Amino acid sequence: MEKEILQLFSNLTEHDRDIQYESYEELMKIMQEPVDWTYAVWEQLIKALTYNNGYSRARAAQILCALAAKSDPEERVLEDFLKIWAVTYDEQSATTRHALQAIWKIGQAGPVQRDLVVSYLAKRFQTCIDEKQPSLIRQDIIMSFKKLYDQTNDSKLLDIAHRLINEEQDAKYKKKYKSAIRSK
Repeated sequence: MEKEILQLFSNLTEHDRDIQYESYEELMKIMQEPVDWTYAVWEQLIKALTYNNGYSRARAAQILCALAAKSDPEERVLEDFLKIWAVTYDEQSATTRHALQAIWKIGQAGPVQRDLVVSYLAKRFQTCIDEKQPSLIRQDIIMSFKKLYDQTNDSKLLDIAHRLINEEQDAKYKKKYKSAIRSK
């Protein structure tokens, strides 16, 4: 693995949050294209999903989602999906939302991954009403459908999102979700 990549991962553990964030942003930019070092970091990222630090859990989930999207030819994400998904139920709301906002990326990897992500997101939309901040969770889910649609042009995604939106009883939130699905 390149020294630059190793340094970026090392920087994620720095005390200085600015260094952490800059390194995270650089990694996310790099992972927009396929990388050849996925499996060199995969297991460590899986372990990080259970660290005490919420930022570490969220970052690990986000990085794994990005890697799974473009750089997981062995489809390891299918084995580890539930470990990543568990972070979307984190005790810290920010960690939950960061993981939930990234999970859609896995659906870019192929139809099996897309079906997996879609089924979990749709179920979560229907069952999250008793969670903290259910309207934000639902907003994140609808945005995930929109982002995945934008990347794949799979019209079934918008159909599912509209069906879920129509299940919303509160007119204010229904309007908000419809607005989210139309946005770019």
